Amino acid sequence: MTQELGPTGRPLPSFPEPSPPTPGKATIIAMCNQKGGVGKTTTTINLGAALVEDGRKVLLVDFDPQGSMTVGLGFNAHELDLSIYHALMDRDVKLEDVRLKTTVPNLDLVPANIDLSAAEMRLVSEVGREQALLRVLRDARDEYDVILIDCQPSLGLLTVNALTASDGVIIPLECEYFALRGVALLKETIEKVRERTNPDLEIIGLLGTMYDGRTLHGREVLQTLVQGWGDSVFHTVIRRTVKFSDSTVAGEPITEYASKSPGADAYRQLAREVLARCPAA
Repeated sequence: MTQELGPTGRPLPSFPEPSPPTPGKATIIAMCNQKGGVGKTTTTINLGAALVEDGRKVLLVDFDPQGSMTVGLGFNAHELDLSIYHALMDRDVKLEDVRLKTTVPNLDLVPANIDLSAAEMRLVSEVGREQALLRVLRDARDEYDVILIDCQPSLGLLTVNALTASDGVIIPLECEYFALRGVALLKETIEKVRERTNPDLEIIGLLGTMYDGRTLHGREVLQTLVQGWGDSVFHTVIRRTVKFSDSTVAGEPITEYASKSPGADAYRQLAREVLARCPAA
């Protein structure tokens, strides 16, 4: 019997039911791409919610001054009393002072807003400036199974902080030509972080997003990605659907807003694939 080919052109494996979480420190994953509009925030929210369905306790960290993930989970970024900025810059503010409960049980959020943009400038003169986020997250590692960091679209000091704090990186990539061009630069940054601040950092995988299999361009970009990166490319591919925008407006993950939609199923499959690649989670 021939195995079904997935959208990446490779045989689609079946991802097993994940085992219960392993007690111990949380696996920290950075969602990173210096190009904006590639689905980082959508992926962080929906992967987090899908991991909760698989029995994980998840903390989402909004590390983008635009505060898109904070807004996408139904909070007003402009009305926050405390945010990740205060946890980074004020030693008296602990992570538990900043953390918010989302509408999904076992899915918590550390919010952000425009204040975070000042952190980049203030951190420049700090000792151990690349480890600031790692210090903030240290105490939370015992409380969660997975911590997902939504990075800003740049390769500045905030992104270096996120990579230094993380065990692995997921690179969401829009299935269009220009998105491919920036991946080499991001890989170079990841290698520099490995050399200088975090030797254990791994690329968990590249995720094709906003895929439209009806277009030759979309299919060719995905094939080029697989040719260049091989098995680093996730089998799961996130297709374009208006449901993602609708769920953002509703302030809910797609797994809650449109539970039976193909988009929700895609993120459930991604959660299984991530857990298969990160056994410690």
